[in-house]
Amino acid sequence: MDILHLVDRLEELFNESRPIPFTSNVIVDEDRMLDLIDQMRIAIPEAVKDAQKLISEKDRTLAQAQEEATRTLKQARDKSEGLLGRDAIVEAAQARADQVVDQARLDGEIIRQEADDYALESLTALEIELERLNNQVRNGIRALQEQAAVQSHNNRQPQEEPSGD
Repeated sequence: MDILHLVDRLEELFNESRPIPFTSNVIVDEDRMLDLIDQMRIAIPEAVKDAQKLISEKDRTLAQAQEEATRTLKQARDKSEGLLGRDAIVEAAQARADQVVDQARLDGEIIRQEADDYALESLTALEIELERLNNQVRNGIRALQEQAAVQSHNNRQPQEEPSGD
């Protein structure tokens, strides 16, 4: 399940919560909130898997580019052996092979950097959402504890007995 969808559901749960009078706190349905948190724990590894897929794809592209460069070098060497008298052709093939290798390395670095940037961006956004959710959970717990303390305090005060005047 998409992590952002789960965040939306958590926000919806928060918005549906009952406010505690005279405070900025709300009462949250604990079972629903814990269920959403469990679903988030499951969804987070999926986001990490997506980032890993991107990195694997980048590595595969780099390997293909290096393979092509090797093949081009081999072709150039094969041709150069047959054309010993034509140094200009051999030099051009070697230069082209070097260009392909350099371009493959450059493309690989760009893809790697993009994958790293994507993973960092995804994990940073996830961290921000988790911190926000953690703050909401803390606020809910604090509100429930304060409410329990007020009720406990009210239960301890002696009841005034009506006077028989």
